[in-house]
Amino acid sequence: MGQPEPLTPLAEDWQRALAVVAHPDDLEFGAAAAVARWTSQGREVGYCLLTSGEAGIDGMPPERSRVLREEEQRASAAVVGVRAVEFLGLPDGLLEYGVALRRTIAGVIRRHRPEIVITNNFRDTWDGAYALNQADHIACGRATLDAVRDAGNRWIFPEQLVDGVQPWSGVREVWAAASPLARHGVDVTATFDRGLASLRAHGAYLSGLGDGGFDAEEFLEGLARPAGTRLGVRYGAAFEVFRLNVA
Repeated sequence: MGQPEPLTPLAEDWQRALAVVAHPDDLEFGAAAAVARWTSQGREVGYCLLTSGEAGIDGMPPERSRVLREEEQRASAAVVGVRAVEFLGLPDGLLEYGVALRRTIAGVIRRHRPEIVITNNFRDTWDGAYALNQADHIACGRATLDAVRDAGNRWIFPEQLVDGVQPWSGVREVWAAASPLARHGVDVTATFDRGLASLRAHGAYLSGLGDGGFDAEEFLEGLARPAGTRLGVRYGAAFEVFRLNVA
């Protein structure tokens, strides 16, 4: 077996990023340590959660779960230096790719005006083989990629262009975290512990995974070490990069 393909370092010549993901905890399963790196460099990162993850805890009614998971996400974001956390309240587990979702996300992008948009892996699997991805992740990522282009076109969703809102074509790249097709990455050796603490902030959710014995550190190391090897560092975070406005 040959050596894994090296990861190309991500560009870090930007100031403002927006992360759009399906659920509370999606960013913490691998990308939060990268967010901690960027906020510690003085960059601004905002979070937009399409759902509140209310269907994610089997033994807890959705309305109670919604409140708890939003609280945990805000605490988790604070650990990595993110102050702006927005919940759109779409139904957990029932996201549908299509015009309605594109419209919603395009509106968020137009308001936040980011240079970089981060989203979750939206490939069919996590490993390129058999570890199936979840439907909300797929819908979210695909719609986000399309919404970035929609946001720059004043003739798409023109009803949003009121009260000072303008088209936004300033997104340079979309980064899908933990994609099996990732070819870019960032060194998170110095911020791995903050990423771990950010994941652990989702205590109620993690306690309900499997038999309750989920080991957050072991899981994140299982992602970060291989990515780090491909970068030539101890710990890394891997992303699939989609460039916009390619000539």
